[in-house]
Amino acid sequence: MKQHYPFVNPPLPYDFDALEPYIDAKTMELHHNRHLQTYVDNLNLTLKNYPEYQSLSLEELLIYINSLPEEIREQVHRNAGGVYSHLLYFFNLKPPEAPTPQALPCCHYLISVFGSFDRFLDTFRRAALSVFGSGYAWLVMDAVGRLRIITTANQNTPLEQNLRPILNLDMWEHAYYLKHYNLRDNYISDWMQVIHWEQVSRYCYQYGTSTSPCAPARR
Repeated sequence: MKQHYPFVNPPLPYDFDALEPYIDAKTMELHHNRHLQTYVDNLNLTLKNYPEYQSLSLEELLIYINSLPEEIREQVHRNAGGVYSHLLYFFNLKPPEAPTPQALPCCHYLISVFGSFDRFLDTFRRAALSVFGSGYAWLVMDAVGRLRIITTANQNTPLEQNLRPILNLDMWEHAYYLKHYNLRDNYISDWMQVIHWEQVSRYCYQYGTSTSPCAPARR
C-alpha cells in the first residue's frame, strides 16, 4: 500500500484458480488483470504531468485528496480508490483450508465486540447486502482502536473518514457475476470461506492502540 507513482499491479500471491470452488479462476483473472489494471493505468495517466504529487503513496493520495488540484481530484480519487480497495481485497484472500479463524487474536476481539464470531459474520453479511449498486463492505478500526463495519459507494474508501481498513468485500458485479449471477448472498458465503484471517489479524495488530493484538482500546 506504500507504493507510489508509477503504480504497478502486483501479481497475486496465489494462482487464479487457487480460490476454487468458491471464487472461480476466470473471475479472478478478469478482476485482477483487467479491472484492477485499468485503475492502475488511469491513475498513472492522471498523475503523469503532476510530478509534485508523484511521491505520495496510495494512502496519502486518498487521505489528502482535497489538497489535490481540482482538475485531477476526481480522477485521482476514483482510480486511487480503485487500486487501494482492490489490493486490500485480493491480498486478504487465500486458498481454502480447514477453518480455524477463532484461534487468531483478532477474532477474539471480534467475538468481544459482536458477541460471537457467527454474529460478526452475519453483521458483515447484512452490511454487504445493503450496498446498493456498486461499492464495498468494510471492517475498519477507528482512531481509538474500536472495530466497526461500514459500507462505501463506488471506489470511496474509509481512509477519507479517518478510519483504518482491515478487511473489505468488493460488491461490484464484476467481482461475482460470472459465477454467482445476481445471487449476492451466495457470493458472500463463498468469500467467507477464503478470507486470509492471519492477514486480517496482522492489520488489526498494526492499527491497534494496545500492545496486545486487537485488544479493545483503553477507555
